[in-house]
Formats: sequence, structure tokens, C-alpha cells
Amino acid sequence: MRLSLPVLCLSIVTTAASAQQCTDDAMLVFDGSGSMAEMGFNQIGEPRIFEARRAVATVMPQVAADRRIGLLVYGPGSVDPCGGVKLHFPPVQNAADRLIGAVDALSPEGSTALTAAVEMAAGVLKYEEQPATIVLVTDGKETCGGQPCALAADLSAEGLATTVHVIGFKVRGDYFAWGSQGASDYVEAEPVARCLADRTGGTYSGAESLDELIAALRVTLGCNVLF
Repeated sequence: MRLSLPVLCLSIVTTAASAQQCTDDAMLVFDGSGSMAEMGFNQIGEPRIFEARRAVATVMPQVAADRRIGLLVYGPGSVDPCGGVKLHFPPVQNAADRLIGAVDALSPEGSTALTAAVEMAAGVLKYEEQPATIVLVTDGKETCGGQPCALAADLSAEGLATTVHVIGFKVRGDYFAWGSQGASDYVEAEPVARCLADRTGGTYSGAESLDELIAALRVTLGCNVLF
């Protein structure tokens, strides 16, 4: 089908806008809490961190060449279980090797201070002055008293153009039944942090496999028109 000139121009403008949006600086906020090392009882054959490392190693060389990306990890590194929120580096060019190395070296521990981590990432991106894209990888709920939905409202109201994408990686509910009753809800649970995406115009992706995690990272950190 031959496109008319107005439609063709609109297509070119839309594609250009998408390409520009996907090259804005971004922060990856990565779950390094103790639950990333869990396995067995929660219907997970190996610790989540193993597949997360593979996903990062696969995706980052594909996306970091075209976008400045930074890394912030929450969980390990503090005597206080909720104090381990660490900025590894702000957005930089060609960050693939640094991202892969940092995640490979990660030893999961501590609690899930995801609200504090996202707030810090927004500050690093100067979200009140320029567009800010944050990709949060989490395997569960906030456990350090933070209020992700309240933070989402603040980011939406105060940010110039702040978008938080949330990837729920093998999220588990609070209740598991060894029989069939309750098992579905346990496996298909969603983190309360989903509101960070819902209220900032971001996306929520539930990932149960390595391939799904890779796809979610590609879509949120890469240029969608290229994949």
C-alpha cells in the first residue's frame, strides 16, 4: 500500500520522536536484595540473580551504545538492611561493560528499599529540569517503609517528564499452597511498585523467564523501533 504524503510525513515524525525519546538519559534501578538469591521453596529453580546477570549481559551491549545509562542498586552494602542504596554511576556513554561488571559482582543481601532507590535515581537524572527515564527491576514489594505510590504522585506532579518503567521479575505473593489452591495467585502476584509505572505513564512488565526479562529490558531501555 502506497502512503499518502501526509501519512508518510506523520510516520517519519512519529519514528523520529520515538528515537529521540529512547535516547534520553536513563537510570537502571536494580534489585540486589537478599530475595534475589532465594531458590527452591518459591517455585524458582535457581536464584533470580543468575538469570538477571544473563539478561543484563545480553541486553546492555545492544542498548548502551545508543543511550547514556546509569546504575543504582538497592539491597546490599550496609549494616542497616534498608541502608544499602548505592549509586554505582550516573548516566554515561557506552555503559555496557560497567553495568555488566557491577551486576556480576553483586552479592544479594539486605531489604527492598525500592522507593528510596527510585527517588535517588530521579534526583540523579535532575527530573525537575529535564526528561527522566527510570527502569526499576524488582522481585517483590517495598520492605523498608517507603511509599512507592506517593512517590509516583510526586514524580508525576513535579517532574518535567518523568517516566518509571517497572519490571517485576519472578514476583511472588504472600501466600503459597502446596496444592492447587492459591498457587496461581502466588506466582502471578504483582508488586505494589506497579503504581510507579501506572502513575507516570510508564509500563509494567511481569517477567517469569530469562527471555521475558531480556525482552522487558530491551523495550524499556532500548529504541523500540529497532527491536
